[in-house]
Amino acid sequence: MQAPLSPLAAALGAALAVMAAPAWAETAASALPDVTVSATRIDMADQDAPYASEVHTRADIERASASTLYDYLAQQTSLQITPAYGNRYAPGINMRGYGSTDGYQNVVVTVNGRRLNNVDMVPQLLGAIPLADIERIEITKGSGAVLFGDGATAGTIQIYTKARNGASLEAYAGSHGQRGAIATAGLVREQFDLSATLDHGRTGGFSDRDLSGNKDHSEANTWGLTAGVRPIDGLRVELEAGAAHIDTRYPDPLSVPQFDANPGMNKGTNYTHQQYETKHWGLGVDYALNDQWKFSARHRDERKDSVNATFNMAADYRSTSNEVALQFSHQGFILNAGWQNFDGQRSDAANTTSKKNDGVFLHGQYRMDQLTVSAGLRREHVRYRYAPTAGQALKGKEHLTSWELGGNYRFSPALSAFASLSSAFQAPDIDRFFLWGGAFNGFIVPAKSKTLTLGLNHQTERNRLKASVFYARLKNEIYLEPVTWANTNIDKSHKYGLEVQDRFALTPGIAASVNYTWTRARIDRENEGAGAYNGNDLPGVPRHAVVLGLDVRVADQGLLHLSHNWRSTAWAEGDFANANPLRQRIFQSTDVNYRHRFAKNVEGYVGVSNLFDRKNGIWISGFSTSVYPVNFERTWKLGAKIQF
Repeated sequence: MQAPLSPLAAALGAALAVMAAPAWAETAASALPDVTVSATRIDMADQDAPYASEVHTRADIERASASTLYDYLAQQTSLQITPAYGNRYAPGINMRGYGSTDGYQNVVVTVNGRRLNNVDMVPQLLGAIPLADIERIEITKGSGAVLFGDGATAGTIQIYTKARNGASLEAYAGSHGQRGAIATAGLVREQFDLSATLDHGRTGGFSDRDLSGNKDHSEANTWGLTAGVRPIDGLRVELEAGAAHIDTRYPDPLSVPQFDANPGMNKGTNYTHQQYETKHWGLGVDYALNDQWKFSARHRDERKDSVNATFNMAADYRSTSNEVALQFSHQGFILNAGWQNFDGQRSDAANTTSKKNDGVFLHGQYRMDQLTVSAGLRREHVRYRYAPTAGQALKGKEHLTSWELGGNYRFSPALSAFASLSSAFQAPDIDRFFLWGGAFNGFIVPAKSKTLTLGLNHQTERNRLKASVFYARLKNEIYLEPVTWANTNIDKSHKYGLEVQDRFALTPGIAASVNYTWTRARIDRENEGAGAYNGNDLPGVPRHAVVLGLDVRVADQGLLHLSHNWRSTAWAEGDFANANPLRQRIFQSTDVNYRHRFAKNVEGYVGVSNLFDRKNGIWISGFSTSVYPVNFERTWKLGAKIQF
């Protein structure tokens, strides 16, 4: 039985309905803004790209009124973003059927080219990225293996920021102890630019207090600084730096009866207490040698301390990366070539383990009137080293190749078709070489995939439609075997599906959107489990997922945004035998947000998440089925923003 709407939510809904009335009366069409993509380092219109993409702009982010990058990706995109065993700051990512358990290792996530993927089984720390800094998010599906290499088997999430000109202050507060403040400032001049951000956010917790009296509260404090100078024509030198401190507590899983009775209950334990401390800096140079040749170079350095106080675990991370690249462009032909390396290391009380990647790439694109073709090749060398505090050091290495082919044909100004074929790889992370308990597991082999995508774009002033189908064939997909707790490979598997994105302007004041995916992920052959996994579905992958959106302009100063996120049932995570009758249940959540501009530089917003108070969770199959509660009750938030 669902809880009735609170007086606040009911009053909010009624007020929004009344205010929206003038907008519903509009009937004429309005133009949708153009979308630009640059995932291959070549700026082009989205409908001309030779690969599948999903783009979210700053305007999309503002409409949603999300507080964090996790919130936005989880509720507004086709990705399935879920807390990793309760941790929202380093969440699981499911793209194209790779699953929430291991899918994050098959997606490369970058911020302005800075790689966020870790060398171990800890997901990308999305909680360290201030949402206020983001100008555009590009999700590329089935591509990215040439420019990003290791881990781009499902695709990439590329996040871009932009230099600021001016200042802003934002503050918000809401239910469950939510509160936050964001300050930004920037200056853009002909010879230099400077941008800075401070972001503070916290929640008081959603579940009952644990044995020590703590709720599942969390707090994140981040800052970022970017400075660029142009001392001479064609040359730009950029320095960027940032840091984040995250302190979070998250609940243990509940039994199914406990979850059904009260998903916010504490079952008599202390919550997991996790802390992160990160610092990063980078230096980059871009130089246009002439009208045809461009040179770029980057160096980045990141340190991260991770402390799990509950289990008395601590680790220090250090990663450095470098890139040197050249771009040649002439009459529709663009060629990118370069060298990249990533050196990641984790140290704890027992050992120091490292993973080093060195890669060279060549990627070209040629546009001929209506036809655009692209091709690329990458060769990468991966080296591992395991050095225990006591005992013999071990080493391993791999030489891996990825390649991509793509094409796009424009039939008319409104209609185009695209196709891409990608061969990608995922080298194991350093945790895959150890058994549960710490014993050495051996150097398991990399996963390899070949993905074919066929798609169609249709764009008019009122409608922007993208539809694609894909098929991926994999060898040695990496996973954790749930019976032996050994990291190993699925011998052969495949995935296929359908993706549809459509945004249409119904009137000058009303626009609607649909983002739908249908996905199948199948295990063809696996020698673990005595053949019990053969022919089964990969667990944790819903067949159907859809995000529905509606934007209503309220007079001239307001915008109402409604969204509904729905995912179908799936086998519980870890149920490779497809034998557990307690399956992952349907996920659904409805959000309502309203923004109002009171003056030229002053706006306020109000939002309600999970409006209908749905009980959502993540089902885990094991000796007994357990559930991690997530987004299981209604929350609300009020905020204001002033720009100078």
